[in-house]
Amino acid sequence: MGDKAGTRVFKKSSPNCKVTVYLGKRDFVDHLDQVDPVDGVILVDPDYLKDRKVFVTLTCAFRYGREDLDVLGLSFRKDLYISTFQAFPPVPEERKPNSRLQERLLKKLGQHAHTFYFTIPQNLPCSVTLQPGPEDTGKACGVDFEIRAFCAKSIEEKIHKRNSVRLVIRKVQYAPEKPGPQPMVETTRSFLMSDRSLHLEASLDKELYYHGEPISVNVHVTNNSTKTVKRVKISVRQYADICLFSTAQYKCPVAQVEAEDQVSASSTFCKVYTLTPTLDKNREKRGLALDGKLKHEDTNLASSTIVKDVTNKEVLGILVSYRVKVKLVVSRGGLLSGVLERDVSVELPFVLMHPKPLEPPVSRPQSAVPDLDPPIDTNLIEFDTNSTSQDDDFVFEDFARLRLKGMVDDKDEDC
Repeated sequence: MGDKAGTRVFKKSSPNCKVTVYLGKRDFVDHLDQVDPVDGVILVDPDYLKDRKVFVTLTCAFRYGREDLDVLGLSFRKDLYISTFQAFPPVPEERKPNSRLQERLLKKLGQHAHTFYFTIPQNLPCSVTLQPGPEDTGKACGVDFEIRAFCAKSIEEKIHKRNSVRLVIRKVQYAPEKPGPQPMVETTRSFLMSDRSLHLEASLDKELYYHGEPISVNVHVTNNSTKTVKRVKISVRQYADICLFSTAQYKCPVAQVEAEDQVSASSTFCKVYTLTPTLDKNREKRGLALDGKLKHEDTNLASSTIVKDVTNKEVLGILVSYRVKVKLVVSRGGLLSGVLERDVSVELPFVLMHPKPLEPPVSRPQSAVPDLDPPIDTNLIEFDTNSTSQDDDFVFEDFARLRLKGMVDDKDEDC
């Protein structure tokens, strides 16, 4: 085997091995002005194809209930977008110029390979998974994108799992090149029967943070009142706007610290608190939004969602945002203090995302440990690495086949 690394291509075959789909990547980036096209190649056994057509579909769906509850024709799933492409025989109106990878794959795979092409609309949500509970089974709730390839005489024909290919891809966003202004907020609270007030000012060192990066919160208190601040509570909260039939917002703390720092009357206080929101400390929280997960890969907290147009909220799926909440617990006194007085708090919005990689991502989140010169194992097949022609230089990696319980015997079904 030569020293030269081949072009990695992901592939997945149907259980009957008659249909195989090839993709150059599994993560497709939303650049806000356009989304990476989904272009691939499908290889079909000609003896199996016969007089049928080859179809490929792209579906964006929001699953909001467990699969084992799909009974009596009811499905806890809403299809946000469905597109169908006829790969063979080709439709002249749907033809697109082939990419260089498609041309190379066509040359490698031969005359029974056909190309397909999809454009993901910009207003569709990014891939987000809602963390299941310890006892939840089946496919997790959230937004996912799925490609399905099959042979049929018409698109309405019933498709069997045995002779079709299903693979999950992801729509992702990366941190913008120019972050926003530094978050800063302040508030002043006056208390009953007192002409003096308590002033709270809080700020972050920047607006954009990468996953796993510590967040520094600068808290400055000027207490001119007669009250005493007993404690300072800092928390990082994830907000998930669920845009389904109606919009609902869910919040979940992902990092918090409570300090016994006191600020007495007529004094000032200044301190920097540090928090690091990570998934490792929140794996037991059901419903927490995570970045879309592929089989056998770890993930992280969901990245902040950047939306260009919010006019049609029904197709936005799940919108994720983050805020730091600073809360001062103030001592209470007097008969009416519990009614007329309350703690002093402010919130600081910020953005939590992955940095844009130098090269197109394969599938692994940036928070995971990167593989340096990964060894070729039984799931990787390298072709012609010693050849001087790069057109034949590929490394094919199998998609992890997503099988549900009870599907082991599908191999015995007739086509």
